[in-house]
Amino acid sequence: MPGHAKAPATVSDINVTPLVDVMLVLLIIFMVITPMLQKNISVDLAQTRNPRAMPDDDKEDALEVAITRDGKIYLRKNQLSGADELTPKLKDLVSGKLDKTVYIRADSRAKFGDVERVVDAVRAAGVDTLALITSRLTRPGEAATP
Repeated sequence: MPGHAKAPATVSDINVTPLVDVMLVLLIIFMVITPMLQKNISVDLAQTRNPRAMPDDDKEDALEVAITRDGKIYLRKNQLSGADELTPKLKDLVSGKLDKTVYIRADSRAKFGDVERVVDAVRAAGVDTLALITSRLTRPGEAATP
């Protein structure tokens, strides 16, 4: 039939632009969230009635030592084999810093001897200030604050 117009050819290309947009948004979300998830080693802090606020322990370059319930020792996020390994590593990290403060996060159920060995190792590294991180003890009817 000579009077009929021919239909245009079907385009079968895949449009990947929306896929790329979604993937980039997901990538940005994961890049922002991941450092927040890996900040601290999980320890149940000892509770005290009147802890002093220490905003500097959240800084990126803060020297933080964690002691878990089973006696494992972490310097920042890296697990150490023992307290004797802590002193030389802290000496290296503290040598060029003006603020020579080390923050210790000890699990409330950690053995006192483990905490004592860590404190001795930190002092042997030439640290000026040692801070023990605790959480605030809440009384019945009081709002919980970190």
